[in-house]
Amino acid sequence: MRPPAQSSAPPSIPAARRARDARLIVGDLASRYRVVRETTLALVAPLSVEDASAQSMPDASPAKWHLAHTTWFMETFVLERAQENFAPFDPVWRVLFNSYYNTVGPQHARPSRGLLTRPSFHQVLDYRDHVDAAMTRLLEKGALDDALLGVVVLGLHHEQQHQELILMDIKHLFSCNPIAPAYAAPAPSDAATTAPLRWIACEGGLTTIGAAAEAFSFDNERPHHRVSIEPFAIASRLVTNGEYLAFVRDGGYRRPELWQSDGWDAVGRWQWDAPLYWRERDGAWLEFTLAGERPLAPVEPVCHVSWYEADAYARWAEARLPDEAEWESAALPHPIEGNFLESGALHPAPASAPASGAGAVLQIFGDVWEWTRSAYGPYPGYRPPAGAIGEYNGKFMINQMVLRGGSCATPASHIRASYRNFFYPAHRWQFGGIRLARDAR
Repeated sequence: MRPPAQSSAPPSIPAARRARDARLIVGDLASRYRVVRETTLALVAPLSVEDASAQSMPDASPAKWHLAHTTWFMETFVLERAQENFAPFDPVWRVLFNSYYNTVGPQHARPSRGLLTRPSFHQVLDYRDHVDAAMTRLLEKGALDDALLGVVVLGLHHEQQHQELILMDIKHLFSCNPIAPAYAAPAPSDAATTAPLRWIACEGGLTTIGAAAEAFSFDNERPHHRVSIEPFAIASRLVTNGEYLAFVRDGGYRRPELWQSDGWDAVGRWQWDAPLYWRERDGAWLEFTLAGERPLAPVEPVCHVSWYEADAYARWAEARLPDEAEWESAALPHPIEGNFLESGALHPAPASAPASGAGAVLQIFGDVWEWTRSAYGPYPGYRPPAGAIGEYNGKFMINQMVLRGGSCATPASHIRASYRNFFYPAHRWQFGGIRLARDAR
């Protein structure tokens, strides 16, 4: 396999990724495995070896590390259990590419992943080839029991999470470069307007949220359970750059009354005065994107804001963020359609007016992850899985906030209404945006 070559073209996502039935992960799992793994390589293809090896901050990881870790997951949790005479590709890599699984053993420190110049990029690609060959043989022979097949499915969704992380981390890395390099060519767009913002009334009442048992879900989406929701209203679309710019110009970052105490401390500590990747130059606002730097588009959804910023904006707008039960109840009637990774845009797009009716909730899936006011915690009756896999989600249910809906960097087959993403409230490098809600009046 050749190392990645720099390219100005958008990554080519295999057509099979567009299949809706892939979301249910049924049929030929060997084919599904191949498509997901090829998609990851397609995302790395525009990068140079130097791009793929650098780490811009402690929360990010080099693309090379993502390639190795997602391979480590399959080797450690599937091959090690399925092969009678298992031998690791390299025993030392068990430590280098373990992320946070203490049950498996020690890990190389996350902030120092960019120092791993060895193994080389070529060796990591060889590692992927080695593991992929072994995995394909097992899948095509039907040699895995139901429990290990479930781990394979989990591993594929895990890799799709890392596909988005690769784009997040590369965007942050490139933003640190004074020449503002582009990862991909800009997607064509002629949108000059966005749909008007309307308030959609929601009756509330007793409803059921969380993942049902019929299809794949992460453990943090379960169990299916009932919640009581008070009547509320939800915004018909996402908050735009233009609307958020009005908050900036109204002194939003200088008004402590709008901010939670920790958020106000974050504003001072990191000198925030606008969303991440916004830059003011000669009186004009620019935005850094995966296609390079360009003038800020007022009609596009605001992106790369922290929970603190989303909450402060909502207060300024005399509204609030929805809680995750409200969000899920509003999303459930809508199909999983939107601006996802497969569009190739890699950037949020303006909301299009609905073909009919004024009650549609637009952009509920895709474009940007939507912050909620819900703290990330266990659902009633939640139990983490046994063993090392139980470390996947459960141990992070503290001090983080929930986001919903997926983004322009999320694979479409990876998302569902019950999906719970989570980040610390100060994090901004994920594709996070804002949808407003209000109590019923």
